[in-house]
Amino acid sequence: MKTIEWPEAHGTSPSILVVEDEDDVRQSALLVLNQLGYRAFEARDSAEALRLLDERQDIDLLLTDVRMPGDMDGVELAFTVHSRWPRIEIIVVSGVLDLKGSRLPCGASFLAKPYGFPELRTMIDRQLARSPRRQAR
Repeated sequence: MKTIEWPEAHGTSPSILVVEDEDDVRQSALLVLNQLGYRAFEARDSAEALRLLDERQDIDLLLTDVRMPGDMDGVELAFTVHSRWPRIEIIVVSGVLDLKGSRLPCGASFLAKPYGFPELRTMIDRQLARSPRRQAR
């Protein structure tokens, strides 16, 4: 699959919210996503992610782990985001569960941990290419 080149000027590179409770995993993802040209934001749990999404209108994609502390896991977060912000694309990751199929919101993708960053980029580009919001820019 061809990699999509996103324009960097005027803040048009895609914005990704990374929701991951493990600091080292989250920081690695943020570093790589920034190096790949995405604008990456972070949250340690679902509550923090929902607060950030309430504050920002520019998030294009949610990248969330399944298992995390708090009242809501990553799958529940994915369904909540899909319901409240249907324009946001979603990728759910897990090293424990295989969630391919009906356990995710319509249009969401699943990526098994451990994943390679080229694989992550391909999946992000595929999800963003589907986004009506990205196509309108």
